[in-house]
Order: sequence, then structure tokens, then C-alpha cells
Amino acid sequence: MRSSARNSSRCSSGAQPSQSIAEAGTAAEAIEAARTHRPDLIIMDVRLPDGSGIEAAREIRAENPAIRVVILTSYPDEEAVFAAIVAGASGYLLKQVRSRDLIAALEAVGRGESLLDPAVTEQVLERIRRIATGKYVDELAQLTAQERKILALVAEGQTNKQIAGQVFLSDKTVKNYVSSILAKLNLQRRAQAAAYVARRHLPGDE
Repeated sequence: MRSSARNSSRCSSGAQPSQSIAEAGTAAEAIEAARTHRPDLIIMDVRLPDGSGIEAAREIRAENPAIRVVILTSYPDEEAVFAAIVAGASGYLLKQVRSRDLIAALEAVGRGESLLDPAVTEQVLERIRRIATGKYVDELAQLTAQERKILALVAEGQTNKQIAGQVFLSDKTVKNYVSSILAKLNLQRRAQAAAYVARRHLPGDE
């Protein structure tokens, strides 16, 4: 079974390891499909049109701990990896993974093993080391109220010019803010910031 490139989740039957028995395009559909089909394995996109694949995985696992979930994403993201692990995911892979490696990974998860893509393993280990030594810092806590506001607007897909109009700052100042925010959150692109916000509730945003 292979995951499609678009946002989706897929369920597989243990009777035939390569058989896809259901496919969903949203988190809500994935949760309902899991209830209906009770699959052995689900391949879940980290971002879905109506929410987070990680939160969907958490709800699915809460209802049926026997279901194994593998999270797929386009880029390595330390925060998402930890969120996926906490949600009970058995694996976390990059979409760039080769077909034969994906199949091998799914077979491993089917045997009850846990796995991480090599590209994210070192990030996870480094964070564990920071936590163990007391050096871990919550990146979001480092943002000022203004930075959190701008981050939320970036996540909505607004341009620097549009954000500038809302926060009454110049385009250049907003650009500097965005660069600072990405640096504090250890992100590289605005799309990653949008994914970050989708997974976390920003303090002060009600």
C-alpha cells in the first residue's frame, strides 16, 4: 500500500498487507473510517484540510489502541515528531521516501516495531538529550505577544504587506519579525510556520 501525494489517510487490512481498504481526505473522515473498518494500519498525512493528522491519530488511538498509525510529512519537523510520538504514532516518515523503503517501513510497523525516518532521528535524539540535561526551551514561550500575533497571521497565509496593514508596521519591519519568528521556532519557511500553528494553540489566542 502506498500513500497518495495529496492530503489523505489510508487504512490497510492485516489479512492482505498491501491491501488498502479505505481512504479519507479529512481528519474527520479518517476517524470515521477507522471506526467503520477497524484497520491494522493507517497512513496519515500530518496536515489535512480540516485539521491535524496528528490529532486525528491521537483520537483514533484513544478509541482503538490496536490500530497502528504512520505519519507522513513533506519535511522533517522536530515538534511534529514529538507530537506524533505523544499521540501514539508508530512511525514518522518523509513523503520523499522510496517506495520499497516505505513498504519495508509499513511491514516493520505491522510487526509491532516503531520507526523514524533517518532524517528526523537525530533531531529527536537531540531534543531528548536537551530534556535530559535540563537545556530544553519551549520555543513558543520565547515569542513576544506581537510575534505570536504575526505568527498567527502568517499561518493564515497573509503576505507581509497584508500583515503590515493589520499591525500598523512597515513591510520591512514585518519581514524582520517573520525572520526572527522562524529563527526562534527553528523553522525555515512560512509553510512550516503554518503547520506549527495548526498543531499548537497559541497562548493568548482565544
